[in-house]
Amino acid sequence: MSDPIPLFEISWDERDIVNAVRSIGRGSYWAKGPFVERFESELADYFGVEHALTVNSGTTALVAALRASDIGPGDEVVVPSMTFIATANAVRLVGAEPVFADIETESYGLDPDSVREQITERTAGIVPVHLYGGPCRIEELTEIALKNDLVLIEDTAESFGATYDGQYCGTFGDAGILSFCQNKVVVTGEGGAILTDDDEIAENVRLYRSHGRAEGDYFDSVDSGSYLALGTNIRMSDLTAAVGCAQLEKVDELVGGRRAAAQYMNDRFANVDGIRAPKPGDGGTHVYQLYTVRFDDESDRSAVVEQLKADDISSKIYWDTPVHHTEYYRESTDGSPDLPRTDAVADSVLSLPMYPDLSPRQADRIVDAVRAGIDQSR
Repeated sequence: MSDPIPLFEISWDERDIVNAVRSIGRGSYWAKGPFVERFESELADYFGVEHALTVNSGTTALVAALRASDIGPGDEVVVPSMTFIATANAVRLVGAEPVFADIETESYGLDPDSVREQITERTAGIVPVHLYGGPCRIEELTEIALKNDLVLIEDTAESFGATYDGQYCGTFGDAGILSFCQNKVVVTGEGGAILTDDDEIAENVRLYRSHGRAEGDYFDSVDSGSYLALGTNIRMSDLTAAVGCAQLEKVDELVGGRRAAAQYMNDRFANVDGIRAPKPGDGGTHVYQLYTVRFDDESDRSAVVEQLKADDISSKIYWDTPVHHTEYYRESTDGSPDLPRTDAVADSVLSLPMYPDLSPRQADRIVDAVRAGIDQSR
């Protein structure tokens, strides 16, 4: 019997272990230490931004970025529903209201025309999502934000290293956020970061993530420090950042492995009817954090899922329930937004196993199982 194929595997090696041991073995500065400063510096260099500020998750990165941009009660923020619920929740957590716009069906990102329709005098920002590892129509969305004097914060949780027109996703707007959760491209277990060239946003994030305390080392200071604003504790630990530094050392390997595995499956799926393999749009590059295929109306997704399960191959529907259909948002939102493309995509996509070390043999098993499931349903 063949070994199970998981949805994802964390790519780690001795570098991750060595850095973690160094952080622990230092015997101090486990909360804020040299690996945090190094990770932030290296992230800023990689993305070519002035500031990269680490926090403890991608969700808190979104909250911090929104709050640092002065978005709060009374404001509306345009978001997609085809995303992890954190995108909308972060808006609610700062006291603003998420307004759902529809997506387009190439990148599955926000449709600029739908965004324009949702803008009102209360609109303060837009949070586009670079979904599954590829860029959305970010240049058009940036133009909309500039024309309407709106804050634009890119949710780049799934697209570390993806580009549009040679520029990294996460660097087009006022700020971009990253996630380092266990199934992402660069992994620290949990963790996140805010990218920005805006000094004021960066300073607001620094204060908010550490109880509003002015920069300085709490444990090296005689006094308790100066507290300038309301804040909380969402800092990244030195141990977490130590793993992040090791992951960054091999980011080209991590992205390259995903792209190679994805290209192999794309080539195999080219001869399979009824399925659309993922690929970047014109001018974009994809990192395939999720390898998400879409089925046509004649193919039964559930039959494919059952065939994969029978062959011990994992799969998952991202997102089985778009955010606007979740119980919480149905009950707490006035009226149900009409998002036909979001609903159609959500009903027809399936994410298959993807990780840098996915072998051709494993990829062949995945493609063969999908083909068999499609054949059964047609």
